[in-house]
Amino acid sequence: MTALQTNDRPLSAGDRVTHFRYKDGSIEAVDSEVATVVFDKDGSSRRIKTSFLHPSSSVRPAANDNVPIAADEIDAETLLGMEFAPVDYVVEGYIAEGLTILAGRPKLGKSWMALGFCIAVATGGQTLGVDCEQGDVLYLALEDNRRRLKDRLEVVLSPAQVRPNMARLSLRTQSKKIGAGLIEELDAWRAKAANPKLIVIDTLSMVRPPKKANQDSYAADYEAISPLQKYAGEHRLAVIVVHHVRKAEAEDPLEAVSGTNGLTGAADTIMVLNRTTDGPKLYGRGRDIEEIEKALRFDKGTWEVLGNAEEVKQSEQRRKILDILTDATTVLTPDEIGKQAGMKVNNVNYLLRALVKAGAVEKVGYGQYKIQGR
Repeated sequence: MTALQTNDRPLSAGDRVTHFRYKDGSIEAVDSEVATVVFDKDGSSRRIKTSFLHPSSSVRPAANDNVPIAADEIDAETLLGMEFAPVDYVVEGYIAEGLTILAGRPKLGKSWMALGFCIAVATGGQTLGVDCEQGDVLYLALEDNRRRLKDRLEVVLSPAQVRPNMARLSLRTQSKKIGAGLIEELDAWRAKAANPKLIVIDTLSMVRPPKKANQDSYAADYEAISPLQKYAGEHRLAVIVVHHVRKAEAEDPLEAVSGTNGLTGAADTIMVLNRTTDGPKLYGRGRDIEEIEKALRFDKGTWEVLGNAEEVKQSEQRRKILDILTDATTVLTPDEIGKQAGMKVNNVNYLLRALVKAGAVEKVGYGQYKIQGR
């Protein structure tokens, strides 16, 4: 077979080519290139498309005549000898390079949290108690307009007299959809930014492509979001996509994300903002972050971390138990404390043991407690 020209240059004498036939086309390896040959019906070659691999000194043949070597194949010993740059955390402990889904119920404050991430990175400021390295940020606020965006910025940056320079935060209220120009728009911004670090898309529903006829729901979800995951990984950017959760409660926070597992499976990190009887919480799990569950407080457009959710809950319950014992005129049993506090007896017993050990509560006889020193 003779090929006249690739997309990049003519094939010339001396090029080392390993050729594999399959179906009505073939794959050719030309040193550091892989070329796909497209045939006419009569069997003559029409053209060759090329894509580039890491350069190698020789072209290895496939193990058989049917299956060509995968373009990204590497042996384990070589991989073990390679060094990679550490993962870049845009918000340490919360947002790493790659694709993050930030999901939550409507009007709970997802957009305020996303805006907080944007401002902190664009100014080198702080969000969720974490200092951020400064960089360029693009925020696609696709459910807002400029007036509303200005209002939100003024709330978060109050007072105006001491606000930082916001020139490194770019804002848009319109964009194209995934597969219809969005990636190209993002890349145009990346190319002109001095130090691109973060892109926020608020919300997924505004950019996801329509589901194809007869397309499986899992495949549709995965296909909708995987281009963003690939783009973020290729350019070492953090891309946050704001999304919604289901109406039904879920035991696993990841199962609360609206849609199929195709969404959560394609993303690198999942963050779920939720409100329970204990207050608002942020749950996170991902490939490059440790599993977290933080208790939060929302004040003047800004989310603050109170601590690990379970520790904060226990701290509040401890205070409740101490207040009940302080007001009591007699010793109390765990059952009596639990009824007043609205807590399960097992939880009361656990916390009472900790309070006795800490010296704040005294155990009097069997199953009776009072404040220490009273």
